[in-house]
This record gives sequence, C-alpha cells and structure tokens, in this order.
Amino acid sequence: MADVARRPRADALRNRERLIDAAKAAFGEVGPDVSLEEIARRTGVGIGTLYRHFPTRDAIIEAVYRREVDQLAAAARSLLAEVRPAEAFSRWLHLSLDYLATKRLIVPALGTLTGGASALYAHSGASLQEAIELLVGAGIAAGEIRPDVQASDLFPVFSGLAAGVSAPGWKESADRLIDIVMVGLARR
Repeated sequence: MADVARRPRADALRNRERLIDAAKAAFGEVGPDVSLEEIARRTGVGIGTLYRHFPTRDAIIEAVYRREVDQLAAAARSLLAEVRPAEAFSRWLHLSLDYLATKRLIVPALGTLTGGASALYAHSGASLQEAIELLVGAGIAAGEIRPDVQASDLFPVFSGLAAGVSAPGWKESADRLIDIVMVGLARR
C-alpha cells in the first residue's frame, strides 16, 4: 500500500507561520546573524520545533523571503477579484512597498545562504513579473490602462520603487511615485 502524505496538523501550520513571523522580525531587529534559538524563543516554541519545520538556517531564511514574494504575487489575483483593474494595480503597487521594506531587512540574511540566493531571486522575479503582467493585461482589457503599455515597461518602475528604501521619507515618496505612474498609465 502506497504511503499517503498526511496533511500537517493545524497547530503545526500555525507554529510554522509564527516561526516565519518571528524570523522576519528578528532579521529586521537583530540582523542576519540572529540565532535560531532567539527565533524559537520569540515564537514561544522549543528549538526542536523550529528544526522540525526548518532543518537549516537557510531553510528559514528562504521561507521568510518566499512567503513575502508569494503573498505579494497572490495579492494581484485577490485585488482583481475585489476592484477594477487600474485600482487593483495601484493597490498592488502600494502593497509592494511593504514587500520592498521587508526585502531590505532580509537581504543581509539572504547573503548568508549556502550556494547563494540566485534560485530564490529567480523565483521571486518570475512571480512578480507574472503578477505585473496579469494586472497590466487586465487593465488594458478593461480599457483602463493605455493599450500601448507593456508589462515589461513597468519592471524598471518596480525596481525604482526600491531605490532609497532605507532613506527618511522613502515610503511617502514612493507612494507619490505610484500615484504619478498610475496617472501616466491611464487610458486617455
């Protein structure tokens, strides 16, 4: 009889999410060298629980980053189900600011990954590119975004939002830039 993969228990899933939340906060507050024991302590679980979910330091670093990317990518579909495409794209860009702020916190930890972070960056790039293409395509189809816009035109804008992420007033400036971009994308 073939082994059937069991679904994780609800409490195990909650612990995993709590560990990821604690790791994200710890990387931001302590830095990339935060101990795994500190992450477990912040979560209120034993180190064994942490290791059951994340057998290596690299595994928890990757989980934090991947979750942030996956949540942002999934938000594109959710927003399109809630509001008109241009509004969905604007909201998604504003959400991306939170992702960029988190990325700034986790990048030093990504630099410690055994074998580098290129596969992780490839995953994130593809996921975010797909989200932008979906949002722009929906906006064009709805007649809300100019038809001559290509999703690839906006990749540099997304990258540009990250410029100065640690500078004072960055978020306010980035919010204004998003509003300016959305005016420029609007179908006339």
